[in-house]
Order: sequence, then structure tokens, then C-alpha cells
Amino acid sequence: MKLKASKARQLANFITLSRAVIGLPVVLALSWGEISIAWILILIGGISDFIDGWLARMAGGGSDWGARLDPLADKILLAAPLVWLASKSILPIWAIWVIFTRELLVTGWRSDAPQGGPASRAGKAKTIMQFSSILMLLWPPNFLLHSELSKLGWWMFWPYLFLAVSSGTSYLKSQSKPYRQ
Repeated sequence: MKLKASKARQLANFITLSRAVIGLPVVLALSWGEISIAWILILIGGISDFIDGWLARMAGGGSDWGARLDPLADKILLAAPLVWLASKSILPIWAIWVIFTRELLVTGWRSDAPQGGPASRAGKAKTIMQFSSILMLLWPPNFLLHSELSKLGWWMFWPYLFLAVSSGTSYLKSQSKPYRQ
């Protein structure tokens, strides 16, 4: 059964909105020490990010609303795990500050951009690295290979941080124009 473009866009938008809503249960799960639940919710969020993008491409492009909401949904979902990881001294707080600063700057730029400012390849790679790193850092203690995958997540965090800074710089450079009177 083939979805009509408008239905595919509506479904993509619904999935994106659902990802944003998952952010609250992630916060609650982390605050209650339910790492496995938080991990599963973040995994669902990561999969939903792929699916809503696929649906939007299938529809010939997403809606302006979806293009603006998609990166915001990722930020809502992933802010709590980053803060939690810093609060447990797993990640340095300065690195989280750099990431949040980048996200605020790029989100501000995208809010004024036509069609929500499409994501660059570096921005998409950053998101994949972000989800992967966080999932490995939060790998539940009762899952196999906990220690090894947590370490791998820590090592993956640094290329993710580099991609965040470099893609953020690229976004901002692409929009900076010299002042003219």
C-alpha cells in the first residue's frame, strides 16, 4: 500500500511530535534511576528520527512545520541524558555547555531560515553520532557488554562533539553576510 504524500507528511510530523513527547519520560526514568527504560525510550526516539525522515523523503519533502520541529524534538529528547551524564561526571560539563550553545545558535538560525533550514550532511552525521554515543554511554548495567560499550560511547562522544562544533560553524558561516549600508 502506497501512502499519499500528504498522509506521509502527516505521519512524519506525528512521529516527530511523539519523539519530543518521549523527552519527559526519559527525564523521569533517569531521575528514578531506571536507566534501561531511558535507554529504550532513546532508542525508540533514534529509530523514529530515521523513520520520520524517510517518510518525509518518500513524500517528496517534509512540511515546513516538520522541518522546524524535527531538530527541536531531538534536542528535547537528548538534553536530559546529556545533563544526566554530566551530573554523574561521565561527561564534562563544559562539553555539554558547548553542545547546548551550538544547538541554541543553530536553532535560532533555523527558525529564521526558509523551510526551517535543511540539515547539512555534517548535521545529520552529528545527530547519528549523538544518538549512538548517548545510547552507548547509557548502556544499561544489566545488558551484556556494559563496560565495553559504555567506554566506546565515551570515545564516540568526542568525534560527535567535533562534528557538533564544525557543523554548527558551517551553518553560521553560510548565513553570515557582510554588513552593507
